[in-house]
Order: sequence, then C-alpha cells, then structure tokens
Amino acid sequence: MRKICVITGSRAEYGLLAPLMRRIRETEGLQLQVIATCMHLSPEFGLTYREIERDGFFIDKKVEMLLSADTASATAKSVGLGTIGFADAYTDLKPDLLVVLGDRFELLAAVSSALFFKIPVAHLHGGEITEGAYDDSIRHAITKMSHLHFTSTEAYRRRVIALGEQPDRVFYVGAIGIDNLRHLTLMKKSELEESLSFALDGITLLVTFHPVTMEEQTATQQFTALLAALEGLGQEVRVLFTKPNADTDGRPLIGLIDEYVARHPQTSLAFHSLGALRYLSAMQYVAAVVGNSSSGLIEAPSFHCPTVDIGDRQKGRLRAGSVIHCLPTTEAIGKALHTALSPAFKVRAMEATNPYERAHTTDEILNILAAFPLEGLARKQFYDPYPL
Repeated sequence: MRKICVITGSRAEYGLLAPLMRRIRETEGLQLQVIATCMHLSPEFGLTYREIERDGFFIDKKVEMLLSADTASATAKSVGLGTIGFADAYTDLKPDLLVVLGDRFELLAAVSSALFFKIPVAHLHGGEITEGAYDDSIRHAITKMSHLHFTSTEAYRRRVIALGEQPDRVFYVGAIGIDNLRHLTLMKKSELEESLSFALDGITLLVTFHPVTMEEQTATQQFTALLAALEGLGQEVRVLFTKPNADTDGRPLIGLIDEYVARHPQTSLAFHSLGALRYLSAMQYVAAVVGNSSSGLIEAPSFHCPTVDIGDRQKGRLRAGSVIHCLPTTEAIGKALHTALSPAFKVRAMEATNPYERAHTTDEILNILAAFPLEGLARKQFYDPYPL
C-alpha cells in the first residue's frame, strides 16, 4: 500500500482537499493518512477538525502548534512547535508521500520537517504570486522542498520550472477547487438560508478579509475602511462575513466583525467557518465577493460572480475579467462596490473566462499520486534552463 498523507491546517484548504482525500481513500493500492493541525485544533477558530470527522475521515494525527496570539513572534514560535510536532507524526505514520496545498505557515513547518525524513512532497498551487503576504515566500520555499508539483495555470507551471524544478515533475492541472464544483451538489437558496438562519435577499455580499502580512499593522486600518464602505451602501445591503485566518494581526479583525454584526443584527452575520459546501453555495446567490481572499480570484469567477479585491494581498495573481482591484481606502472600495453591483459589470462577469479552470483536475492529480515512481523521488536535481 502506498501511504498518502494529506496535511490540512485551515477550513479553506480542507474544503479544497476533501474530494481528493475521498478519492485517495477509495483507490485500491492507496492508504489515506490525515494530519490536522493549526486552526483546525483551535477553539478560537471553531475547532474545525470536527468538520473533517463529520465528513467521515479518520484523523491519524493532530499536531498542536498554534499559539493564541497573532504577533510575528507568536507566528514564528508556532512554526517551531509545528516542526517538532510533525517530526513526531512522521515517526509514527511513516508516510510514503505528503500532499500539501498552498502557502500557509503551518505547511512550512510540515514540509521543513519532512525534508529531514526524506519524505517526498506533492504540492498544489505552487508558482503563484501574492506579493502582499509572507505566504508568497512560504509558497516558493515549499516548492523548493517539494518533489511533485500541481499548478493551477500553465504560466504557474513555467514559473515553478524557472525555480529549478524538473519539468517532468511539474504538472498543469488547473485549480482543484473549481474541479470540485463539477462534482458537488450545491445547496438550493432556501436550503442555504435555512442552514444559515439568514436571508440572502436583495444585495447580499460575501466578505472575507485577511491581514496583508508583508505590511506593518495595516489590517485594522484597511478593514475599518472596508466596513465604512459597507455602511455607505445603505441599509438594504446584507453582509455575510467569514472571519480571517490565524495570521499576524488577524485577531483584531474578528472583534471589528463582531462589532459590525452587533450594530446590524438584522442585515449581517459572521461565521468562523461556513464550510466548503455553504461557502461555495453562497457564491451562487450573493451579488459580489468582497475582500482579499484567493477564493474571490479562483473560485468566484466560475460562478460569474463579481469580485472586489482590496489591497495588495493577492497582488501578482492572474485574475478574470470579473475581478475589480482597488486600493484599501473607503473611497476606492466604495467606488469598486458600486461598479461591481452595476448592471453593466454583471454582464461583464457573466462573459468572463476563469483562467484557473481546467477539466479533470482531481483525476489527473490522483493518477500521478498513485503511479509516479517513488524510488529516488526525494533526491532532487536542479533544472537550469540556462546552464553555465
């Protein structure tokens, strides 16, 4: 049996990985292992490991690592704790191959630890650029410690190769979250409203905003500007918030969200985690996705849903014509919101093509995970297109 260990530390990444995890579990010759870590194990962020268990997965190891602070010091110490915890987990599980997605600090700990165990790593969503967050550097570091690469666009495949990765180990497969939509039965509006206890009437916005971690303590200022812009839209606008991740300077944003909801109890609601099904289902019915989450650039365009992308967190990522970028000021956000909600822009969003969309993403990943030779995979050679 080839032991495939999937590592997940956040609600969003788990929602993307869950269908692949099911396929691994159901495939003859493969054994699924699951490690849950970071926000999944935190009461402050909703103890979302329970969602993994409710979905029928067995969690083989839980790696506690998240300190209850969002300073740079706490984040760095969390990475250290994670590195120790993953070392213990790998000693017990002895996986043949790790699967990680994205660029969060807990994955830096997971992959750094795996390096010393000589465990090959399969990385999803490498080669992307998000200049506003330290996730950008983490993503490239994970690429250099990974051995199989699954990119969401051809441009990102070329970038991973430019980082020195062997071309025959880099696969353009598309964004797995979009492929998941083809196999997911989304909720009807009435079903979703009942689940949320919140009506998606009139103009409803889905808002997710994370700190721009390469900037110095701008999160509160930028999010306050966003809230002021929402206030300026008037009482008829309804807001569905998902709370930020455990990033540096993220916790003050949670308090601001709670205060906003307390002031607007009839027209706003907030969740630590909607879960993948409710989050994606909501994109069908909201007027726009607002904030700086990657989901506004990757998944929302497939719903032909306008996106208002604020600030520099996603700077450098490819974007569809349905995405409006704006500065993180009240005036700029307000102007972008009015554009996104205009009839003319809704037509544009309906006509937009999603650059991350590709057929059979999960099948391609699964087939490679199952069949790619593991012998010698952990030994890497630098690929130099311009040799000396």
